[in-house]
Amino acid sequence: MKTIEISNLNHYFGKSNLKKQVLFNINLDIYAGEIVILTGPSGSGKTTLLSLIGGLRSVQEGSLKHLGKELNGATETELVRVRRQIGYIFQAHNLLPFLTARQNVEMSIQLHQHLSNKEIQERAKFILQEVGLGNRIDYYPESLSGGQKQRVAIARALVTHPKLVLADEPTAALDSKTGRDVVNLMQTLAKEQKCTILLVTHDNRILDIADRIVHMEDGVMLSTSLSK
Repeated sequence: MKTIEISNLNHYFGKSNLKKQVLFNINLDIYAGEIVILTGPSGSGKTTLLSLIGGLRSVQEGSLKHLGKELNGATETELVRVRRQIGYIFQAHNLLPFLTARQNVEMSIQLHQHLSNKEIQERAKFILQEVGLGNRIDYYPESLSGGQKQRVAIARALVTHPKLVLADEPTAALDSKTGRDVVNLMQTLAKEQKCTILLVTHDNRILDIADRIVHMEDGVMLSTSLSK
């Protein structure tokens, strides 16, 4: 089963004389349960592609399907519905500083599912224990290390059991050991939940977690290879 189907995708920034093409004829299928790493130099179009897949930008030319739903021509309401089915993990963990780790995760559940307060609290507590933060549940972000903040972000992304997780440079701000721990955790939880991960990275130390590596340069997809 395909989670993502992309064919002949083009994308542009700007208008009229300032219009510049940034993605050229992208074709890519990503299957359920796969971990795909997207590599390439800065400015190669990786984050733009990720934002299109995540419904954060509108598709301009070509076809992009998420779980069989065509996003070219999708309304803003439809794009919001797609976003709610995706877990996002970014280099900047984007935790709300005035909420505890538990409250940051609970907010994600409240946005996605209609559960009782008790069920929400139990789910948040469980996932934070799964990411090794059982003793940091009621800590605010300022009292957490970089790796711990990223673990909260992973918990927040995975607590609703999304079919797709998009991760943009999740290890860039972490040291090598913490970065390895974080991606191992993503890999384990994703496999347990049978969700698909698309991860953008410059970090060559974590390429081995991928089922497949896709390389981009200058808005063009140059190669796809098995990492194993």
